[in-house]
Amino acid sequence: MIELHYWPTPNGHKITLFLEETGTPYTIKPVNIGKGDQFQPAFLAISPNNRMPAIVDTAPVDGGAPVSVFESGAILQYLAEKTGQYLPADVRERFRVLEWLYWQVGGLGPMLGQNHHFNRYAPEKIPYAIDRYVNETRRLYGVLNKQLDGREFITGNNYTIADMAAYPWIVPHEAQGMSLADFPHLKRWFEAIAARPATQRAYAIGDTIKDKFDLTQDEAARKVLFGQR
Repeated sequence: MIELHYWPTPNGHKITLFLEETGTPYTIKPVNIGKGDQFQPAFLAISPNNRMPAIVDTAPVDGGAPVSVFESGAILQYLAEKTGQYLPADVRERFRVLEWLYWQVGGLGPMLGQNHHFNRYAPEKIPYAIDRYVNETRRLYGVLNKQLDGREFITGNNYTIADMAAYPWIVPHEAQGMSLADFPHLKRWFEAIAARPATQRAYAIGDTIKDKFDLTQDEAARKVLFGQR
């Protein structure tokens, strides 16, 4: 059983996408990041960077003690290796997927995250910062659009953890100042993933969490999220 420490953010959605695609048994342990759950000692024991998602695999393949994993890219790789799904065995295909997985966790996610922050959450609108991250978002969308030209998915004709990692960051494209009409190959890919039943189930889980908890970002929540020390 996989214990998923989760909140409905792009990084959280990556993991539910995988788990729903594979039918891997899991339970969700909500981590309310607006209330500071990510700083609780029990959570820090498995995610020392005080970020979710994180998992605990209570039944690892070696039959030993439970395995905890933090960082969304590492979690996707762990789950793909555990299940033998969505990460090719062939060395060339495998590292093509890992290249794009690491591209997402090292570039697409952080840069789009800064776009979200300065466009939506920063208490002061700083034109230089907004322009910088909107422009970098556009550049990264262009990189992905070019990669998808002639390919059904990011690394070829097979859906992989690279796609699962990137898709949730494209979902809020309008808030990022992007129009998918400007990126036709990306748009086709995005719509294909959005139509997958597992994608719809994963996002429905996120909606359920949102319904159960107060997600209002009041001043206290903002201090927790953006004033961390």
